[in-house]
Amino acid sequence: MSLRPLVAAALIALAAAPAAQADKYRDRDVPIAAVESLDVERYLGLWYEIARFPNWFEKGCDGVTAEYALRDDGQISVVNTCREGGLDGEVKQSEGVARVEAPGELSVTFVPWLPLPFVRGDYWVLDVTEGYDVAVVGNPKGSTGWILARTPQISDAQLEAAKSVLAEAGYDPSQLLYPQQPGN
Repeated sequence: MSLRPLVAAALIALAAAPAAQADKYRDRDVPIAAVESLDVERYLGLWYEIARFPNWFEKGCDGVTAEYALRDDGQISVVNTCREGGLDGEVKQSEGVARVEAPGELSVTFVPWLPLPFVRGDYWVLDVTEGYDVAVVGNPKGSTGWILARTPQISDAQLEAAKSVLAEAGYDPSQLLYPQQPGN
């Protein structure tokens, strides 16, 4: 099912939303930095969403995954998949395009056919483990953030380490949501 019309309408509504909403999960007085080097080739592939800050585009989603692949033009295809209302729910997918802006800093759009700058979102990799099996993602505005993993579950120690990265970047980890994934 294509989410293109829904995404376009939501982006228009989002552009009209007050700017105060942008920092609801992060204290913007705290410095934030992306990883200094990101091996994009190793980052490609399937990631499971372990935790996220609430956002309008994933409301009611469980079993969330993000899959990244290199495109012929050097950009990165993004396919986000969710199951609405539980692991047995309807599958929804959204396809986007990311580009590397700086080391560890990407911008993503899910409406590449709409060439306006406000439809690109910052996607900063704040941390990735040495084995590229757990990643922490956020943005300077603090409007989004995720803990991602190559498997549907991670250890308590891995989760605590990821939450610490978010806290050090000014995020409030107590606001994280933990979607259902297979096996939990």
